Amino acid sequence: MLKKETISWDSKKLGRKMELAVYGHYGISILLFPATTDSCLENEENGMIQAIQPLLESGRFKVFSLGAMNFESWLTKDKKTNEEKSEMHKKYNQYIIEEVLPFIFGECGCEVPIITAGAAIGAYHAANTFFRRPDIFLGTIAMSGTFDITHYTNGFLDEKDNCYFNSPIHFLPKLKDNYWLSFLKSRKHIYLLSGKGENEYPENSEKLASILSDKQIKHVLDIWGEECGHNYSTWNLMLNKVLVNYL
Repeated sequence: MLKKETISWDSKKLGRKMELAVYGHYGISILLFPATTDSCLENEENGMIQAIQPLLESGRFKVFSLGAMNFESWLTKDKKTNEEKSEMHKKYNQYIIEEVLPFIFGECGCEVPIITAGAAIGAYHAANTFFRRPDIFLGTIAMSGTFDITHYTNGFLDEKDNCYFNSPIHFLPKLKDNYWLSFLKSRKHIYLLSGKGENEYPENSEKLASILSDKQIKHVLDIWGEECGHNYSTWNLMLNKVLVNYL
């Protein structure tokens, strides 16, 4: 039987209650972002957890499904300035590193390796989180993602460079610091996946893959067919394939 627990706490960084759903009892830790909402339960409600349930029950993987702040930042309909949205994004990044990761390490009893994962805007967050801190994370599984933050900001890049350094398409090509490049080049679990079906844009994954190739960063680019659209039916199969075949 699959072990599941939903945890909540008052986030000091975000100033609100945040939830985290934990699935499984042991294994490689997967930090899973939601694709279309800010709910930590979205992936379960759309069959993703069920698609990999045997892997969780057998102790190969343990999933930490976290909530997001997309509708408080770049996807908000409130009259917030771009600077306010950018600041919320910055706080969300800090929340992951300063609150979520310590919880995961405490839950697992040590600083376990973590792979980020997600689809759609969740793929953006998964990839961005990994590429910003490859010293902490083992890799990323990014499905049907857009990795250029200006897609979400309507072209806005703030003067503090917060957006720039949250946009892998922008900051990776110019990355020359050997400290960070050494971590990226040592990682063996970078997976970029996309379909060619309805509302899919495989060129986004292909562009990021090209940048990684130029930097000699190992990765897997897996483009599926025209029958695979921008939906959970596709993403559930993709995640299962990566976990079964590559990890």
